[in-house]
Amino acid sequence: MNIRIGSGIDFHRLEEGRDFWLGGIKVPHTKGAVGHSDADVLLHAICDAMLGAACLGDIGEHFPDTSNEFKGIDSKILLARTNQIIQKENYRIINIDSSLCLQAPKIKPYVQQMQKTIADILGLTEKDVSIKATTTEKLGFVGREEGVVAYASVLLEKQ
Repeated sequence: MNIRIGSGIDFHRLEEGRDFWLGGIKVPHTKGAVGHSDADVLLHAICDAMLGAACLGDIGEHFPDTSNEFKGIDSKILLARTNQIIQKENYRIINIDSSLCLQAPKIKPYVQQMQKTIADILGLTEKDVSIKATTTEKLGFVGREEGVVAYASVLLEKQ
């Protein structure tokens, strides 16, 4: 059995008046993340963890922010493409564990929908996708609501 683990991390600045995409869903908030794509920090961290586990580089290598092809792209598309990339190397996801670090909004009401969205894209069950959240107790750029951070770990199996 060939088991591999990967970790991913992503940061995005928050700005007033933008849509806030997390885990593939639009979360109501006065601020949204800024980025080349839709800036879904959670999906980006998961993509990086998947690619890292398979030793296939990172999200920026496969979907560069210098390419107009990815300008404003829905990160659910990036997640699906990342899954295709690892599948070509005969890997399959066993499970995902992730953490969001943000001061606001509270995401507990949205976690199940995020789990379903991610699971549906990757052909997993919702129980294979863990999403947790924490604050920084108002410390640092996250605590000042200037940005959001996501961490993800992915376990892959070579088939």
